[in-house]
Amino acid sequence: MPDERILMGVIGRPHGVRGLVHVQSFTADPEALAEYGVLEDERGRKFTLHWQSEGIARIAERIGGRDVPLADRTAAEALTNTRLYVPRAALPAAEEDEYYLTDLIGLRAENAAGEVLGHVAIVHDYGAGTSLEIALERAGPALILPFTARAVPVVDVAGGRIVVDPPETTDGEPQAGVEGMEARP
Repeated sequence: MPDERILMGVIGRPHGVRGLVHVQSFTADPEALAEYGVLEDERGRKFTLHWQSEGIARIAERIGGRDVPLADRTAAEALTNTRLYVPRAALPAAEEDEYYLTDLIGLRAENAAGEVLGHVAIVHDYGAGTSLEIALERAGPALILPFTARAVPVVDVAGGRIVVDPPETTDGEPQAGVEGMEARP
């Protein structure tokens, strides 16, 4: 995925038999997704979106400069899980001390002592809160952290790093895979 595109939404399951689909928008105001105009998938196909009701949209594929609406449920099913992107240039510049979640990917993850643990591999957001997946320097499973001020007290995009303080597990130990990090009292 080129760095100049930002994930803005995902086409979900069909809604009815006339080509409508559920759409998950990642914009602050979900309705604003349609205002970005032409959206693009991973393969470069272009789409436009028109909201019909909350979370339900009519999708058209832009082919040869024309919008071709989805004709039926079968066409809608074929687009299930299609990710929709916009060029980064279409988004407003982040304010000072602000960033887009995509800016976190690739940042070095350090503990409070400055020891490098790994890097941010993925930012997850399934609707119940954002989490970061940290690919560790050493072999082992990735570290998954809630993206909260407690677990990630420092975000320094300009410096290329975050500081992490993993929460304890239910047994009072630090999360698995993070040797050298002490459990906090």
